[in-house]
Amino acid sequence: MLQALQYVKEYKEELIYPAICREMEALNIANDMRPGLKVVIKPNLIMAKSPDYPVTTHPLVIKAVARWLNEHGVKDITLAESSGGLYNAEYMKNIYRVCGMKALEPEVKLNMDFSAQTVNCKDGFANHSFHIITPVVNADYVINICKLKTHSMTGYSGGIKNLFGTIPGLEKPQLHYRWPDIEDFSRMLLELAQTVNPQLTIIDAIDAMEGNGPTGGTSHPLHLLLAARDFYTQDYFASGLMGLDPMKIEMIRQAVKTGLAVPDEITIVGDPVPENLTPFQLPDTKRLDFSGFLPGFLRKPFAKVAGRLFKSYPQLNADLCVGCGKCAESCPSHVIRIENKKAKFKRKGCISCFCCQEMCPMKAISVKKAL
Repeated sequence: MLQALQYVKEYKEELIYPAICREMEALNIANDMRPGLKVVIKPNLIMAKSPDYPVTTHPLVIKAVARWLNEHGVKDITLAESSGGLYNAEYMKNIYRVCGMKALEPEVKLNMDFSAQTVNCKDGFANHSFHIITPVVNADYVINICKLKTHSMTGYSGGIKNLFGTIPGLEKPQLHYRWPDIEDFSRMLLELAQTVNPQLTIIDAIDAMEGNGPTGGTSHPLHLLLAARDFYTQDYFASGLMGLDPMKIEMIRQAVKTGLAVPDEITIVGDPVPENLTPFQLPDTKRLDFSGFLPGFLRKPFAKVAGRLFKSYPQLNADLCVGCGKCAESCPSHVIRIENKKAKFKRKGCISCFCCQEMCPMKAISVKKAL
């Protein structure tokens, strides 16, 4: 597996574009291009947030990729994403504007087709099909451009997790509700990733996020752009750059177990891995794992009991809450309501997916431990 790596000091077009060119050359992406190719770029636009914050994919990275595509004869380029909220014209126009995507026009078409199609999965998958946004389904070539972040539920967000944004709007909470356990949810993400199957994945880690990601964390610059065809193994590599143990990230562990990720076959091309990288701060939801000292046959039962004892729940800071309703809108269990312009949470029924924390624009939701 070739892992392209480029050092980029800051978000400047004159620095990003040459780095993208070198990565495309290293991965021989030019051989994939042909006249009439319909390319979809799938960024991370989880919420309406300025690119000054490490929440969404930076527009200059997308601009550099689009420029490279244009120079290789590709003119049909669409940016398509379903953010964490509604999937309609009014909502997405605001996302495009705030996240700096409008500056990409006219070279990049900002998707305004808000339909979705049912795509059948491989035999043997727990999910028989997925409802996927139409531009991705109809694309000849998908370029997955994600933001490197920690994540309150999955621990890590990179190439695999970014593809959850191909599920339209508020259908995402339905999948959270169907698969509330982290093992099952991670399996779902891997099945979705195999169904979408992007041809190229680029990770924007020039500025990354640590702490309570994917939206409430803080900046942790790595000054790196990563690119690979094999995004499963790339996620293994990228999580290691963050100081995380990839085998403790459930979706990566499963990817290795099933042979989707092959960490023993990583070959780095381009710049070397920087020295003296500092570990990323973990999300508050990170559970302590005391199971390592137990015999193997006791670990799973212990994990279930410990999961109940040490389960984390969302906790509201009422002083910060403005009653916008984003938390209630995104809650798959429907245990949040808005009363007197403030959110009200019920612990009973909460599946601790932290979609509410993820979508809160005011950072009014923190994590409370049961014990």
